Amino acid sequence: MSTSAETAESSQAPRSPKSSRISKIPFWVQILAGLALGVLLGWIAKSGDIGWLTTTLQHVGDLFVQLLKLAVAPLVFFAILVSITNLRQVNNAARLATRTLLWFMVTSLIAVAIGLAIGLLTHPGAGTGLTPKDGKLPDHAGSWIDFLTGIVPTDIITPFTELNVLQIVFMAAVAGIAALQLGEKAEPVLTISRSVLELLQKALWWVIRLAPLGTVGLIGNAIATYGWNLIGKYATFTVDIYVGCALVLFGVYPLLLATVAKVNPLQFFRGAWPAIQLAFVSRSSVGTMPVTQKVTERLGVPREYASFAVPFGSTTKMDGCASIYPAIAAIFIAQIFDVHLGIGDYLLIAFVSVIGSAATAGLTGATVMLTLTLSTLGLPLEGVGLLMAIDPILDMMRTATNVAGQSVIPILVSAREKILDRDAYNSAGSITLDAAEAGAATGADAQGAEEKGSVPAPAAA
Repeated sequence: MSTSAETAESSQAPRSPKSSRISKIPFWVQILAGLALGVLLGWIAKSGDIGWLTTTLQHVGDLFVQLLKLAVAPLVFFAILVSITNLRQVNNAARLATRTLLWFMVTSLIAVAIGLAIGLLTHPGAGTGLTPKDGKLPDHAGSWIDFLTGIVPTDIITPFTELNVLQIVFMAAVAGIAALQLGEKAEPVLTISRSVLELLQKALWWVIRLAPLGTVGLIGNAIATYGWNLIGKYATFTVDIYVGCALVLFGVYPLLLATVAKVNPLQFFRGAWPAIQLAFVSRSSVGTMPVTQKVTERLGVPREYASFAVPFGSTTKMDGCASIYPAIAAIFIAQIFDVHLGIGDYLLIAFVSVIGSAATAGLTGATVMLTLTLSTLGLPLEGVGLLMAIDPILDMMRTATNVAGQSVIPILVSAREKILDRDAYNSAGSITLDAAEAGAATGADAQGAEEKGSVPAPAAA
């Protein structure tokens, strides 16, 4: 794998002049500039009551999010389909898939435990001045019946038009397993699927480059619409979410990398940082998927396995949205509505976070997971309305934590299965968007060579 990756990357050498021109301003600098400019414009619009500026910021942010959503449905379908068929190139594929799922559950349990501990220590709902009257029912609610019955679509069109990602994942998984069973007969369909996936990823790279501009609109609109006073009401809750995510992102993950994978955690952040920073801005795990997969491969995970684990994780591995957030939010809402939670309730929160995290694949993401948690506990769903205004600010850190976990788990599993390329991991450095895009563009060519047998299977580390 490392040989094919190095060959693919070296083939991009003639593009270096173009890359150097574009990367004169590092992407992270562009993102920070977008954040700063968004805060400034939002403050100006709010303090000066400038309606046209608020409207402009809203439209810029909405357009960026809409472009991301436009690619989600087909990207998820073809990524999952192709990723499942890629598993036939990996030894012990069933064991890899099982261990991936188990590690998803283990880290989710750790994350929800951290969220509960923070919530119980800080009492985020106390002293906010909020009352039950401030809440309202959400537009989308989740329940276990909806979750279980909603996995199977009634037709093949509606999941794409209504962006029901969970149903899209189901259809893609069925198609992928069927393709595995058909073998060579399915190769024409798989060839088309790989080409479509490349096309979608190429188009998504263009959207990703607009992230700094989208940041201006999203942050600016949040400040202009809600102002700092609203954020002040949720100060403890907001800090709790950020601290909880930070503990998982910079505490739990590095500890697992050091003790389980036995690799340098600092090297992980150096290699994975492009995906983490993009997730923070875009607030979309699926939108960040191409970058996440590229950095995961550069960190030594075999492409065949990474192309399964990362798309699968992008729709189901949500430590920020599905574990930390609903745990703290449930405590927050219970305190606002003066509802006592006991040990059994906290165990239910952990159960929902570990088992029901796939619910975050829905259109409203963390909101669906929160309503699923509240309905399980019997807490008022109106409590969701209390958190909608502050949600964009929280979603940034939640998504960054999600994406980091989606890269960490494949590294842990690869290390345990002795297929992690440790030399590639130790030498992986931070890459520009141009380098990541170039590597992603050549990934299918290398993958095709592997399927024809011209590239050897990854050696044990």
